[in-house]
Amino acid sequence: MTATDFLVAREMLDADVASRSLGIELLELSAGGARASMTVTPEMANGYSITHGGYVFMLADTTFALACNSHDEPAVAARADIRYLRSTTVGDVLIAEAVERARYGRNGIYDVTVTRDGDVVAEFRGDSRTLSRR
Repeated sequence: MTATDFLVAREMLDADVASRSLGIELLELSAGGARASMTVTPEMANGYSITHGGYVFMLADTTFALACNSHDEPAVAARADIRYLRSTTVGDVLIAEAVERARYGRNGIYDVTVTRDGDVVAEFRGDSRTLSRR
């Protein structure tokens, strides 16, 4: 791997103010895959003192975006959904791992599993669409 590998994904993350503001960190990037982490802060807790689902979704979505942009072609989400399986709380470190399931033409399908201490918190599926080159 060279410094220019995964350039589109890295540039996208560098420009992503929203993800950076939540402390989302890239752990690993590969062709069609990505791992990222986020620590749940007090500002991310909802009225039940558990992590607001939107923050879990955002971690999964950012990780999905990294994976679908890892082929150095700009890509965006065409569709995404999530299933929440366990709640998390302030201080928990969430890890999201995205895996490419299929790529065909300008389309891709990716699954993202969000975990806490090895327990599955949520399952996310995203469909991507590559854009024309800049």
